[in-house]
Amino acid sequence: MKKTGLAVLLMLFISSLSMAQTIGTNIGNKAPELTGTSPDGKTVKLSDAKGQLVLLDFWAAWCGPCRRENPNVVNAYNKYKDKKFTNATGFTIFGASLDKTADAWKQAIAQDKLAWPYHISDLQGWNSKHAAIYGVRSIPTNYLLDGNGVIIERNLRGPALEAALEKYLKK
Repeated sequence: MKKTGLAVLLMLFISSLSMAQTIGTNIGNKAPELTGTSPDGKTVKLSDAKGQLVLLDFWAAWCGPCRRENPNVVNAYNKYKDKKFTNATGFTIFGASLDKTADAWKQAIAQDKLAWPYHISDLQGWNSKHAAIYGVRSIPTNYLLDGNGVIIERNLRGPALEAALEKYLKK
């Protein structure tokens, strides 16, 4: 009887090891944690949005393509923020800015009506530790995370963002 119990425990242990989620930036990986400072000086973490579908969006006020993409992101946020998804409840955006000045960053948030609650920046531009964690070499760059923080899509722009959100809607 003891051997059987030990064997079951060993099997459970091995099974839990194989189910452990790899942290990384590829689809299927658990997204690395980000912790940063919000425009009002508070500490914000990516995991604060856990349970929701999250678009992790790397951008900057000085980035023309980012600013041109922002209306699409705002529209998606407004349309889907209160929807239910197969792998999450609700939708939000977590903006990680590669700005160097707080004034430009805050001004762009206001001008582009980026109304979601999650914004961070370390004001280090291309030397941003947040961008380094994700290997960001160009912006805009984004990752769509499920309710468990697993990356399920990448680099969704224009109609591709809305199409991906539609795909995960609870029917």
